[in-house]
Amino acid sequence: EGSVGGFGAMVLHLLSEKGALDTGRVRVRTLTLPDTYQDHNSPDTMYAEAGLDADSIVRTVQATLPEQKAGRLRLA
Repeated sequence: EGSVGGFGAMVLHLLSEKGALDTGRVRVRTLTLPDTYQDHNSPDTMYAEAGLDADSIVRTVQATLPEQKAGRLRLA
């Protein structure tokens, strides 16, 4: 549901339990709704303000990739 302790936490727990995070090759970032009040608006605006819109998710993925950190990968 996008809240802290929700689906992302369950996936992270499962990956940890199965040892999938032990390889050093998996990169995990959980994206959650902020623990603050959001003014009512359109869903698109609210997701953008929370950093959960498509553009924000792409930026998070790009920042997580080692190729991006080394300056070798540029995704539009």
